[in-house]
Amino acid sequence: MAARLDSGSDGDDLAENHDINVTPFIDVMLVLLIIFMVAAPLATVDVPVDLPASTAQPQARPDKPLFLTIQADRTLSVGDAPVAREALAGALDQATGGDKTSRVFLRADRSVDYGELTEVMNALRAAGYLKIALVGLDGASAR
Repeated sequence: MAARLDSGSDGDDLAENHDINVTPFIDVMLVLLIIFMVAAPLATVDVPVDLPASTAQPQARPDKPLFLTIQADRTLSVGDAPVAREALAGALDQATGGDKTSRVFLRADRSVDYGELTEVMNALRAAGYLKIALVGLDGASAR
């Protein structure tokens, strides 16, 4: 406890000082700060991967892209027309005029699972369409 001498008092009584000494509190906070600064990088889990650099240029979008859409209820649509899964190859041939080298833009609802997306990609490959582009939202516009 700290005491202060008051020279203007009548007796030898010492007045008590009720201020908190914050120096030990600051010392403890600085030690905790250093501990967290050292421990934080050690706490992150990171998988070391050496990713290759890509020099691919963005492809120009065709004037009339061919969209294959997988809706939330797992139905397929070529363009705006719904199509049965068994008739997918015929619908794609009709939409492209039989050109198997044309790019198919595959859109899928967020709720479609990975297995369903893979099955549709396998159906595209079986139909002879090997140029498949996955369509997603741009990172800035997704927010």
